[in-house]
Amino acid sequence: MPYDVVSIGNAIVDLIAKADAAFVAAEGMGTMQLIDADRAKSLYDRMGHAVEISGGSGANTMVGVASLGGKAAFIGKVGNDKLGEIYAHEIKVAGVDFFGGTPSPNLPTAVSMILVTPDAQRYMNTYLGACTDLGPEDVDPEVIADADVLYIEGYQWNTPRSKEAIRKAAGIAKQAGKKRALSLSDVFVIDSHYDDLTALIRDEIDILFGNEAEVLRLTGKPDFDSAARELTSSKMMSVVTRGASGAVVIDGGSVAAVPASPIPQLVDTTGAGDLFAAGFLYGYTHGRTLVNCALLGALAAGEVISHMGARPEASLRELMTKAGL
Repeated sequence: MPYDVVSIGNAIVDLIAKADAAFVAAEGMGTMQLIDADRAKSLYDRMGHAVEISGGSGANTMVGVASLGGKAAFIGKVGNDKLGEIYAHEIKVAGVDFFGGTPSPNLPTAVSMILVTPDAQRYMNTYLGACTDLGPEDVDPEVIADADVLYIEGYQWNTPRSKEAIRKAAGIAKQAGKKRALSLSDVFVIDSHYDDLTALIRDEIDILFGNEAEVLRLTGKPDFDSAARELTSSKMMSVVTRGASGAVVIDGGSVAAVPASPIPQLVDTTGAGDLFAAGFLYGYTHGRTLVNCALLGALAAGEVISHMGARPEASLRELMTKAGL
């Protein structure tokens, strides 16, 4: 079937728990770090009560697209285990077609232990597990060619095989005349893979998503205005989220800014960028103006940060209609 958006990314089960700043500091946590199986077990044993929710950045975005009424698909890899079965079931229930290929026989389904502090900041500790088994053989050319936009999760840019899968998907999308979008995902992705990531962006990407910190790191500029000028000279469209300051869309010489969506309470910033991308891509694939796309992104992000977890709890389509968007 034709899709609005198909994403390739990490299939991860999120374990979300509240924590105080002292625990986070004592553990030396950054906003995102990759951990091994031993560290995952140790941290899980010392976490407080955790909420289990299927996640993964690109998958969260596809769930958001589906919640808005769009047609979405996700390509990811799970293990041959109970969590893998749950993951595949939950993403399908959310209205997203899941193409996981053959489950990994040797590695368990990935988990991300997310600690949320009282100021609503999240600290992710991710064991990639089966995600590292994703390879080019898991990419179905028909699925990629059937989508208006290929959305690449930056977190997936971590192993040689996943890079091969992404390059294959990008090539298929290009040949089919479809748009290719990339989420920068996190500063650590840029730091870890700067040379080949920037080459991918230069050669393959039509739409770039990132937050202000990621864009500053990517461009090497000291402030947002300088970074925006750098992006203005690029051939691609850039969508930059700025937290409470809203978002900016840069498309050649055209720059559009929108405010953040008002929310009753900030609870958990996990998934804010994922859902902003969902709203934007839904609008983009349905012929909306760039301002309207960004407003839809802000609406979706506002919903997800008002509760725990990285996927919407309310119907985004109903919220869109209520907001007159």
